[in-house]
Amino acid sequence: MSLQTVLDQLEGKHVVIIGDVILDEYIWGDVNRISPEAPVPVLEITSETVRFGGAANVAENIVNLSGRVDLVGVVGDDENGEKLIHMLEEVGINTDGIRIDSSRPTSTKTRVIARTSNTSTSTHQQLVRLDRESTAPVSMAVHEQLLKAALDRIPYVDAIIFEDYDKGGVSTRLIELVLRLARQYGKPVVVDPKVENFWHYKGVTSITPNHKEAGVAVNRQITDEENLTVVGEELLDRLNLEGVLITRGNQGMSLFRRAPEGHLQVDHISTQAREVFDDTGAGDTVVAVFTLALAAKVDMLDAARLSNMAGGIVCGEVGCVAVKREQLSQCIYAGETK
Repeated sequence: MSLQTVLDQLEGKHVVIIGDVILDEYIWGDVNRISPEAPVPVLEITSETVRFGGAANVAENIVNLSGRVDLVGVVGDDENGEKLIHMLEEVGINTDGIRIDSSRPTSTKTRVIARTSNTSTSTHQQLVRLDRESTAPVSMAVHEQLLKAALDRIPYVDAIIFEDYDKGGVSTRLIELVLRLARQYGKPVVVDPKVENFWHYKGVTSITPNHKEAGVAVNRQITDEENLTVVGEELLDRLNLEGVLITRGNQGMSLFRRAPEGHLQVDHISTQAREVFDDTGAGDTVVAVFTLALAAKVDMLDAARLSNMAGGIVCGEVGCVAVKREQLSQCIYAGETK
């Protein structure tokens, strides 16, 4: 199937995202000198921007690709929480599943980005990241509200995403009950997992860890293709998955599945030929596109190919950004006409 056909089939697919919503702040500036007070650069601020992070960024990717999305997560009772909800509603993301927990701040990551220049080129470099967050579990009352919001949506959506950043919004009980209902309704479940709940996602459709996360999960460093295959197969079997999609940065990604005959099937997908400026948020784009394609009942390899192309596009940007349908369509056209 052509990737343009796959892209067209994403339109209108409805996904519920359960996980940690994050507000990303960026402070942009120029660095032309070193401070006389200490050996540190002096940033002359030129602008400040806010963007979606975490599960919110996954949601923006989905609406950009003409999908529908409900977001289930938690924010604090603060200015950043109000700002994030307003931003989500502005782009058409359903926020009815967002709950407020006054005992925690809205998860916020502030990145300070410097532009340095010489006579011929200018580059962007992240100087520091400042995190304001709580990783404690949400209150029991909020947890029950999140659980109800998630379970109420499963019968009506085409797929479910867990975007778990270990911020306390996703509990093992929430995972268990969502998976039980998803199985009853035959809905695909895809997870972008972090460390805390990694092994609680047994029986989901697929997971999309990066190569470092995958290696840490099985206590094996991925240094070559042989180690990669061992890790992919172990994850596939221990979690009883239909597929494991391991993202590998500038080396593309690898999809692990069991063939009908039972043997391991591995597909390595090369990265797109573009310069990688920043891979922040690329994993969010990958899980969004991959899940939308599975929601459209696209073959898993075609879903991986399209998500690989989308991830390559956002790696060409600075900071956490979502892919746009027009960008992806143009990239597909360029690839098919080479």
